[in-house]
Amino acid sequence: MADISPDFEQNMFMKNFSKTDDIVKDMRKIIETSRDTAYRAVNTILLQRNWLIGYRISEEVFLGEDRAEYGANIISKLSKTLTSEYGKGFTKTNLYNFYSFYREYPEIFHSVSGKSSPLLSWTHYRILLQVNDKRARDWYEKEAANQVWSVRTLQRNISSQYYYRMLKTQKKDLVEKEMKERTATRQQDRLEFIKNPVIAEFLGFSSDTDYTESDLEKSILSNLQKFLMELGKGYAFVARQQHIHTEKQDYYIDLVFYNYILKCFVLIDLKTEKISHQDVGQMDMYIRMYDELKRGEGDNPTIGIVLCADTDEDIARYSVMHGNEQLFASKYKLYLPTEEELRAEIETQKMMFYLQQEKSADKKH
Repeated sequence: MADISPDFEQNMFMKNFSKTDDIVKDMRKIIETSRDTAYRAVNTILLQRNWLIGYRISEEVFLGEDRAEYGANIISKLSKTLTSEYGKGFTKTNLYNFYSFYREYPEIFHSVSGKSSPLLSWTHYRILLQVNDKRARDWYEKEAANQVWSVRTLQRNISSQYYYRMLKTQKKDLVEKEMKERTATRQQDRLEFIKNPVIAEFLGFSSDTDYTESDLEKSILSNLQKFLMELGKGYAFVARQQHIHTEKQDYYIDLVFYNYILKCFVLIDLKTEKISHQDVGQMDMYIRMYDELKRGEGDNPTIGIVLCADTDEDIARYSVMHGNEQLFASKYKLYLPTEEELRAEIETQKMMFYLQQEKSADKKH
C-alpha cells in the first residue's frame, strides 16, 4: 500500500508572512493565504479519505468469486449504512467514484511532495474519471493543475474535446487563446472551494447556500414559501435551495414543494431580472432531472415555475415537459397560483423588505 502521509503547509503560512507599510494589503494577503492553506489541508485529507474508501472496497471486492455482483452488493449495503450514519455524501454513485479513484490513481499519494504538479480537488478528479483515455486524462490533470483551471473550466474543456483538438491542430496558440476567452467567466469565482457542497458535507456542515441569494431574494423566497402553504391547495414544503448533483455539475433549486392533490413535485426558481429563454431552458432541465432522480411510482410529472422579482416584467413562466401540456391545462392550473396572485405577493414582500431596510437604516442613524 502506498505511503499517504500528508504534506501540510500550516507552518509555511506563518513563516511566509512579511509585514509591509500597507495594512489593507497585508490583511488581504493574510485572509487569502489562510483560505488557500486551509483548503489545501482539507482537500488533501478529503482525497485521502476517498482514496482509502476506494482501496478498502477494492480489497473487499477482490475476495468475491463473482466480483461484479459481489462488488455491487457490497457498495449497496455500504451506501445504506454510511448514509444513515454520516449523511448524503455516501451514495452508491459516490462509492463507485471512490473505487474508480483508487483504481485509476493507485500511486497518487506516493511521495506527494515529489509530484510535478499539486493535487487537484476531489471534484476535479471526479470529473477526470469521466475520461477513459488515460493519455487524455493525464494531460487534463496536468493542465488543470498547472493552469489552475476551475472545476467548470475543466468540465468545459473535457466536454469540448480540448485535448484532441490541441493534438490535431497546427495552431495550438490560437486554440488555447480561444479556450481561455470562452472559459474566462468560469475562472472568476475565487471562493469556489468555499461553496463546494462536497467540502461542506465532508466537514459535517449543512450546505450553506447564502452565497446564492441576495437579502431581497431570501426575503421573497421565505415569504413565497409561507404564501403557497397558506393557499390551501395541497402544498407541502420539501426543500429550500435543494442541491441536485449530476456527474458534471451541482445545481440548486430555490424552492421545492410536493402537491398531494396533484401528486407531483412543484419546483420554483426566482430571477431578479427579466425571464429569459435560458432561464426557462434551465427549469426544463431541472424538471427532467427531478423526474429522473426524485419522482416516485404513482407520482405525476413534475412542474416548474420561473418567477421574476421585477414585477414590471413577465411575472411567471410555467414549465412542463413536452407531452404533459394537456394535463397542465386541465388539472394543474386549478391548483397553481395565478399570475395576479404571484405579482401581488411579490410586490407586498418587496414593500415589506424595503420598509424594514429603512427602519434598520434609521436605527443606525
